[in-house]
Amino acid sequence: MNNPTLLNSLWRSTAGEILENAALNENRVVDVVIIGGGFTGVTAALELAEKGASATLLEADDIGYGGSGRNVGLVNAGLWMEPEKIEKILGKTAGKKINTMLAAGPEQVFSNIARFGIDCELTRTGTLHCAHSASGLANLKDRLRQYRARGLKAELLSREETAAKTGTSIYRGAIWHRDVGTIQPLAYVRGLARAAVSAGASVYQNSPVVSIERKENRWLVRTPTNTVEANGILLATNAYHRDLLVGNATPQYTPVYFFQAATQPLSAEALERILPERQGCWNTATIMTSLRRDEAGRLIIGAVGNIEGASSGIHYQWAKHRLHQMFPYLEAVEFDHTWHGRIAFSADHLPHMVKFGPNALSIFGYSGRGIGPGSVFGKAAAEYLLGGNEEVLPIEPSTVYRESFTTAKSHYYELGATVMHGLTQLV
Repeated sequence: MNNPTLLNSLWRSTAGEILENAALNENRVVDVVIIGGGFTGVTAALELAEKGASATLLEADDIGYGGSGRNVGLVNAGLWMEPEKIEKILGKTAGKKINTMLAAGPEQVFSNIARFGIDCELTRTGTLHCAHSASGLANLKDRLRQYRARGLKAELLSREETAAKTGTSIYRGAIWHRDVGTIQPLAYVRGLARAAVSAGASVYQNSPVVSIERKENRWLVRTPTNTVEANGILLATNAYHRDLLVGNATPQYTPVYFFQAATQPLSAEALERILPERQGCWNTATIMTSLRRDEAGRLIIGAVGNIEGASSGIHYQWAKHRLHQMFPYLEAVEFDHTWHGRIAFSADHLPHMVKFGPNALSIFGYSGRGIGPGSVFGKAAAEYLLGGNEEVLPIEPSTVYRESFTTAKSHYYELGATVMHGLTQLV
């Protein structure tokens, strides 16, 4: 790993869980081979091993190298999109199914943390979806109606209540999702991989896959040095898929960058005012802002933006300016850690599953919410690959999925974030 931005990641600096699994160094024959060491792939490996199946996971870099080890760490129920929109796109029955399954995602994550003693800075004080404008507040009120109709524990906070929980008065209100929380995401996925290995799965790091082929009714997966033969295969590379052509299985998405910047640990006085209960936050703006604290008292701000590109300086200065706007009582803000990751945005903002052959699934397109959904999809994929029953899957898999103009759309998102962040600094 020689990525300077990733090396400066707070999560890599503070992850309590360490995983030292080596590269694949032998040929293996197993029930299921998994490609990709993020939430989806590692959860699937754990589920397979606990059900007594032999599973081999191949990760091109190290566990959590992609979005699973770079994200904000908000453990929320459902997707970004409102439940009613999901049901409109998929139909009432299919939409209700995925909404119901993903509502249980946070509890699956919390259960794993407790069962396996994963050291990942867990908080369970909830998360806050904050209204940045009058239209944002109206959207939150409609979301609250939908959440309550589906039994989710959430409440609308007033401007004053939101200010008390966040330490800033810029928001008009917020939905407080009470039964969710935050984690150190890289530590969590590493701990989950440790649990999978303890359960009997084989996990290999620094093992990029160079080819996948169907041979004599089995799947043959090659790395630069060895092979894995399997009855079933799960492709779980999402936004960090490499130049591996797998026909219909190749993930289709628009890559969108999201960066984060972490301050030095705040003073005791500041910690009493800023997110005193450590809820994680995000707002209703089109160019979203996230905000949270870590266990050491650092303040972490995030937003759409590529901090390795030409506009990196604009995004970096915006983050400092934004924190000063939100918390004018803070002393001069300096960042000790800055990093970013890619989000796999699908055109309809829904995850997609592609069945690309016998006992073969590809999963991608979490569109910015991968912790709970990745856990649910990974577990369901394992059950499907063992039994062949599509009813266990959150959504019906297709045999082909295509998206167009993804590079152009990616540039559009980055341009929009750059312009917005530049203009904000003029106010």
